[in-house]
Amino acid sequence: MQTKRQIQQLLVLAGVRPNKRLGQHFLIDLNLMRLLVDSANINNNDIVLEVGCGTGSLTEALIEKAGMVIAVELDRTLAEIAKSRLANAENIEFINTDILENKNTLSHTVTNALESARKKYHGRILLVANMPYNVASPTMMNLVTGPTVADAMYVTVQKEVADRMTAVPACSDYGTLSIFLSATGDVKTIRVLKPTVFWPQPQVDSAMVSFVHDQAKLKRIENMEFFSETVHLFMGHRRKTLMACSKLARGKLAKIDNWPGIFELCSIKPTQRPEQLAAEDYIAIANLCRGTLADT
Repeated sequence: MQTKRQIQQLLVLAGVRPNKRLGQHFLIDLNLMRLLVDSANINNNDIVLEVGCGTGSLTEALIEKAGMVIAVELDRTLAEIAKSRLANAENIEFINTDILENKNTLSHTVTNALESARKKYHGRILLVANMPYNVASPTMMNLVTGPTVADAMYVTVQKEVADRMTAVPACSDYGTLSIFLSATGDVKTIRVLKPTVFWPQPQVDSAMVSFVHDQAKLKRIENMEFFSETVHLFMGHRRKTLMACSKLARGKLAKIDNWPGIFELCSIKPTQRPEQLAAEDYIAIANLCRGTLADT
């Protein structure tokens, strides 16, 4: 792991500065980096995805514990610094790319690397990273909905993202991310982080958060694609009533012609608003809608 001074020296030698547009805020508190790594409880057959590896500070700790580390860095100069420093490591693959091909799709280069590593190592796929702020939410959403799914995630993110991750129904921070994480696993805030533990300092607080997939919860969702369509239909119009939202259905959901009956079977009032429903409610609606269409 690298101190603030070491990171600064590496950047000076490379002739670059932190890029705010790419959300480059380096975690410089070594105790917090150890906490992040220790929280993940990484085993020697686990595959760790690190998004935004920077100069390889956290990466150095990850390769000591993981079977394989897939380190992703968009900034070519930083990727080369990290690759040079860890040139002797045999259990790491550096990928110089954007983690997202688009908002709803992870880089195929990255997912192919993860799936290839899974064939050799039979442990978990873990996201362990000081996440660049601008890609944190969509990256986590994709690693929950698949097709490549992380078994657990241990990340530092903006506190407002952490608040959305842990939010409950009827809370102002409650949204799509809250629902998906609650529906598929268990999420908790490990620690709130002040700007001083990063360089350069961000203008907002951050938080270290963990998410662990729960197979029992996952089994309740009959079809993830259908569940996703259902959540996005209603939460895309969160201020409207459920009945009003149902009239805006598209795709498969547009074929549902008995929304009042579905709401009644789920013990949900059609006058409620989407932000009032828990993840379990959305699972019930999605499963019932899917069953209704299967019967037609």
